[in-house]
Amino acid sequence: MADRGLRLAATEKLLYQFEPCQPGAYRYCVEFVGHLSREKAEDYAQFLEDCGYRVWFKNMNLDWNVGKVEARPWAEPGGRLASNATTYNRELLIVEKENDGEPFQLHTTGEDKARYYRAQRRPALFLFAVMAPMAVLLRSWPAGIFAGLALVMLVWYQIVLMKLKKQAEIGEE
Repeated sequence: MADRGLRLAATEKLLYQFEPCQPGAYRYCVEFVGHLSREKAEDYAQFLEDCGYRVWFKNMNLDWNVGKVEARPWAEPGGRLASNATTYNRELLIVEKENDGEPFQLHTTGEDKARYYRAQRRPALFLFAVMAPMAVLLRSWPAGIFAGLALVMLVWYQIVLMKLKKQAEIGEE
């Protein structure tokens, strides 16, 4: 949308509001923050704003229930139970920056990227740990498909983490 001359102005559960701008004037990055506690997610958003970015929290699903609680066993303490008072319907962070011609990366150091990918790997690990035994014990092909997809994600994240580790070792020499 930014390439077409529309800048994000606001987000709602289902809708986005845009305002006119110069085409290509802004770049966006979307980051999953549902594994964080509400305090850490808000602190991170405030840090990004202090760095000059604009940020919006966004829901990841269209569940419009009030008073819902969701378990996220892979999350850090404080983020394992998500409710309307914490990070439920605030799982994504949309970050805007002015286009300066440089690639838009929120995680620039190897250590920061590794921390981010390890956090992203945890839901896949949890899904695999739950679905693989279900697939075998119940002989369920849908559970097997989910376990297989989770395994693919786990392998992908592990490859990325190994590449980051190798880059860090080369950089230290």
